[in-house]
Amino acid sequence: MIDWSRVDELVDEIGAEDFGEVVELFLSEVEGAIDLLDKAEGNPIVTEEQMHFLKGAALNLGFEELAQLCLKGEKAAAAGRADVVSPAMVRKTYESSRDVFQADLPARLAA
Repeated sequence: MIDWSRVDELVDEIGAEDFGEVVELFLSEVEGAIDLLDKAEGNPIVTEEQMHFLKGAALNLGFEELAQLCLKGEKAAAAGRADVVSPAMVRKTYESSRDVFQADLPARLAA
């Protein structure tokens, strides 16, 4: 679900003191993108754009399962099938990944 090696790499790159800001920005932007995906109502262009954004953001912070789901949604939307991955599926995957990330992160940062 979470690629912790990517998280460790990012913490090393930016420093533990700035990592919290990156996480806050990520969470805010992802929630906004999911809201836009919801409002797109199956528009394949908007869906493809938001799935692409979400995929990149998720990969950057190690949300591997979310990134893979969004890749599937992006490809499907590019083929005109914006309904293959629903906003509800994206939200559910994001929320479960976020919960695991937030629960496990403090112990990982302390190590």
